[in-house]
Amino acid sequence: MDSIETLALVAHDGMKDRLVDWAGRHREALSRRTLYATGTTGGRLVDGLGLEVTRLRSGPLGGDAQLGAMIAEGRLDGLVFFIDPLSALPHDVDVKSLLRLATLYDTALAINERTANALLAAG
Repeated sequence: MDSIETLALVAHDGMKDRLVDWAGRHREALSRRTLYATGTTGGRLVDGLGLEVTRLRSGPLGGDAQLGAMIAEGRLDGLVFFIDPLSALPHDVDVKSLLRLATLYDTALAINERTANALLAAG
């Protein structure tokens, strides 16, 4: 696997605490990467952990599309997206599009803690 230098961190509302906890346990490894995050998630990572994160728009307000564009342009090496599988999401189409682009452009993708750990370990 190629090195993961640029990484996006995203979490549905019901998974934000879990992502922040995971990021806290991996703060050192994450601090060596260029990080992007959607709105609220990015704020929580900056305020709670002091990580340097470029904050994009909230997912439903265009943040998912911004990340999709970064993937399509080859500006993102990896995506950690903690998805809440038990909640209905009004912007489900945007989420599916983002996951489709990550798959299409062979971007490293993690959707839970176990795969996020593997992504960090590999890159």
